[in-house]
Amino acid sequence: MFGLPPELLFLLILCLLAACAFEFVNGFHDTANAVATVIYTNTLRPWVAVVWSGFWNFIGVFAGGIGVAMAIVYLLPVEALIDQNVYHGIAMIGALLISAIIWNVGTWYYGLPSSSSHTLIGSILGVGIAYSVLPDNTTGTAVNWGEAGKTGMSLIVSPLLGFTLTVILMFILKRFVKNKSIFKEPHKRKPPPLWIRLILIITCTLVSFFHGSNDGQKGVGLIMLILIGIVPIHFALDISKDPIQITQSLAQVEQVVNKVDVNVLSLRDKQNVAEMKNNITDMHRLFSSVDQLHALPEKSRFMVRRDILLLTKETESLLKSPDVTLSLADRNRLDENIHEMRSYTDYAPTWVISIVALSLGIGTMVGWKRIVKTIGEKIGKEHLTYAQGASAELMAASVIGFSTFVFKLPVSTTHILSSGIAGSMVANRGVKNLNPSTVRNIALAWVLTLPVSMFLAGTLFLLFRWMI
Repeated sequence: MFGLPPELLFLLILCLLAACAFEFVNGFHDTANAVATVIYTNTLRPWVAVVWSGFWNFIGVFAGGIGVAMAIVYLLPVEALIDQNVYHGIAMIGALLISAIIWNVGTWYYGLPSSSSHTLIGSILGVGIAYSVLPDNTTGTAVNWGEAGKTGMSLIVSPLLGFTLTVILMFILKRFVKNKSIFKEPHKRKPPPLWIRLILIITCTLVSFFHGSNDGQKGVGLIMLILIGIVPIHFALDISKDPIQITQSLAQVEQVVNKVDVNVLSLRDKQNVAEMKNNITDMHRLFSSVDQLHALPEKSRFMVRRDILLLTKETESLLKSPDVTLSLADRNRLDENIHEMRSYTDYAPTWVISIVALSLGIGTMVGWKRIVKTIGEKIGKEHLTYAQGASAELMAASVIGFSTFVFKLPVSTTHILSSGIAGSMVANRGVKNLNPSTVRNIALAWVLTLPVSMFLAGTLFLLFRWMI
């Protein structure tokens, strides 16, 4: 398989199983948030709720695309992603997988709605920072801080949006809904009225679907990191695509780069342009004797991938330079054609999406009880009402959906929904209605997740690199 020796094949399978385990843990850890309201309000029986939620998580993974997955992959610097040393890739993947699973399982055990997104992102950042201190790192780059900044902002802003929007929706419901049964505490044994049940089922479905579309992509990104790290040659390019388009885009990029007046550039920018021209020449050479991507020798596929990623990095640097005098049309042409070339490297095979969807869907069906109790009874001093559950879930689904399909950024289902529940409690009776100890524990988990997962992953990475 992939022409790997037995020991590397074993490690590849082990890493893939660990990634599926992470997504499985993500399912029973995070998706409890989606089923909490329908179970707690007796809208659906628990086994029906988790199977229903698992199904929509499965569908969401396939519908979400790969924008968030690639945002996860490119948190690491380009230099780490074009390292052909298989054992370096194993050290990277093993460190972030083990640290992410340890923290996820630990917070689940204590019933804390911690974020799998924070955990995975923290682990990746920890590996990236640890990579910067290695002797063979000559670039000084630790992390793709541009991507990390956007991701960090999405993780901070999204819970605030969930809280604020839920407060607003609760006030609207109180103002315009005349039937006050929606604001009552759920009966312990009786289901709610039919119209309330339908609303809660719809909101549960939406959260499950959008959770799959966002969190599922994190698993896809994780597996692509494994494949790129251990078998980079086989997954360097999407060989199902037409190579004509990439050569056409390359010609367009070359035309724009040749227009750059290097005489007015700084030494650094001149070097950047020279490197771009070298990468373009190298790609022309690689494509000169083939008319199909699968006809490229395996090592040449990796070289094409390397050239595309380096061209992307160099283009971003070029367009930021104040000395570059390209017209707006040329800048757009350069950006569009680089984006087209990236479609050959930014992809995920169908089987990767399938196993992630299956792992997330199955994980949804177990382990939900601890988190459901925290969501339903412990965030506020009173039990969750129908209106509160529906409002929090509707706002959570909206924020996650926009983050996935519009901004293509990872967010935390856990933190958005927990913030929404807190917002609904505040809208009901003010800040005094929050349970200080639970809110403090959730906030503590939120604060600790990034530094702890970064430290664990970074330490493990350096240990593994020292061992090999």
